[in-house]
Amino acid sequence: MNLAIRVIPCLDVDDGRVVKGVNFTGLRDAGDPVELAARYDAGGADELVFLDITASSGDRQTMLDVVRRTADCIFIPLTVGGGVRSPADFDRLLRAGADKVSLNTAAIADPNLLSEAAQRFGSQCVVLSIDARRCPAGVSTESGFEVTTHGGRRSTGIDAITWAVEGTKRGAGEILLNSMDADGTKAGFDLELIESVRREVRVPLIASGGAGSLADFAPAVHAGADAVLAASVFHFGEVTVVEVKQSLAKSGFPVRNTSL
Repeated sequence: MNLAIRVIPCLDVDDGRVVKGVNFTGLRDAGDPVELAARYDAGGADELVFLDITASSGDRQTMLDVVRRTADCIFIPLTVGGGVRSPADFDRLLRAGADKVSLNTAAIADPNLLSEAAQRFGSQCVVLSIDARRCPAGVSTESGFEVTTHGGRRSTGIDAITWAVEGTKRGAGEILLNSMDADGTKAGFDLELIESVRREVRVPLIASGGAGSLADFAPAVHAGADAVLAASVFHFGEVTVVEVKQSLAKSGFPVRNTSL
């Protein structure tokens, strides 16, 4: 029997507030993370992702107090990322209430961090977050996609598909795949990117970036996503989690809690 497809709201947090923009720029306020988390928990979300989007670029740690208050008010799994640089950061976040910890920038800087975290806390706690984009002029990779860091602000020249494979070999138990080209555009998920990663990895894959309407979610699952993540369409009331689940169910995909 196939596992249920997960529908996951994402809380992009900057200075203690949930924000959303296009390609991580032009940010606008979307509310209090604790209030939004409680609303999504009651509204049928399968999990939540909390990303402190300026922790790495600002060279600071994730705000533990906000994580703790968010974890205290929900009963669904919580993934936290941003500003994680060491196994000690993992430990602090897990103790604050996170169920899983997401790594992006720090894993690029030190890939051994994935292995160390997986050995100490278990692969099920380690999420490799990949902010991928189509290669711009002057950058070339085998797949045509490269990894970016620091919230999409820095090019690495690293092939995104190759990195996904390496990350899972090093112990990542899940991949959060965000298309920087599609992020915030509401133009739909990058299906080519999802398919390219799905062909090479077997761990659960969360598709992120580009959700704009109910019609966008099923194609992402067809492309190989085990979970679909969105932010602005949920935060600003354009669609609800339950509506997404009902749409996926009509497309023949197994989901949980479609009748809230």
